[in-house]
Order: sequence, then C-alpha cells, then structure tokens
Amino acid sequence: MKKNITVHKLNERGEEVWRYSGEVLEWTPTRVTLAARFDRERIDVGGLILQRGDRFLETYYSDRWYNVFDVSDRLGRFKGWYCNVTRPARFEDGHVYAEDLALDLVVLPDGTSKVLDEEEYASLALSDDDRRQASQTLESLQALVRERSGPFERLRQQSLDT
Repeated sequence: MKKNITVHKLNERGEEVWRYSGEVLEWTPTRVTLAARFDRERIDVGGLILQRGDRFLETYYSDRWYNVFDVSDRLGRFKGWYCNVTRPARFEDGHVYAEDLALDLVVLPDGTSKVLDEEEYASLALSDDDRRQASQTLESLQALVRERSGPFERLRQQSLDT
C-alpha cells in the first residue's frame, strides 16, 4: 500500500517556506526516502536544470545535517543530485520537517560539484554550533562526492563504465 507524506521545508527559524507531497519508499527510525515531482517552473541551480515533472528521490535523516535529492527527468534519465545542509529532520506520522540552513551542494553526473547560496548562509543568524555543524556537513558531503561513496556511489560505477 502506497503512503503519501507531506514535506515541510522550513527556514532556519523553523518557519514553513514550502510544502509538497511525495510517496514514501522507505521509513526507518533515522531515515525517510520518498519520491516526489518537481512542481515549479524551470530553473538552473548550479548547472542542474530542474523542470516541472522531474522526479526527485529524496532522503531525509534525523541523525545527519543534510538531505539528498537524486534528480531524474520525466523519462527517468539521471540529472544529478541536489543536497541541502539542514538541521536533522523531524519525522512525524505522514510528515517530514527539514530546517534549511541555505547552503546547498549540487553534484552533476560527471562528479563536478558546486556550492550554492554561501552569501545567504553567511547572512543567517545561526549559533556558533550550528555554523560549525553546517561547515563540517558541507565538507563531509564534498568528501563523499570525491570518494564516490554514500549517496554518490553511482559515480563510482559510471567511472568504471567509461
């Protein structure tokens, strides 16, 4: 039986800025993975072109300071990853709450990556602990990309295929 879930994207103050629904694919005590469709007009985020109808496989963690979206087009062709640096997600029955800390990492299929929204991040009123955790998280995500591991393991297989 398919179960829908509502994702609540919150700003750093915990205020909702975007809400949408998806279909739960996996729910564990520390991770929720869902499928959702992009519902906005075409935008370019660091070389990753997002278009209405793109399929996002989104993974949220209650024990990590990020989430990762695996993005494909409507036909299932892989486009890349979009990673948000966030406070650990909160899971409630039928809901995921993620407090976005502005820093984003885009990773393209060839493994190139780009950090986005550094100026916005710098302007946020965050505690020293939150800033330290966000910086460490971004560094960890970048290391996973370089190592082609974790959510970016597909890069390892692609390099073996070429």
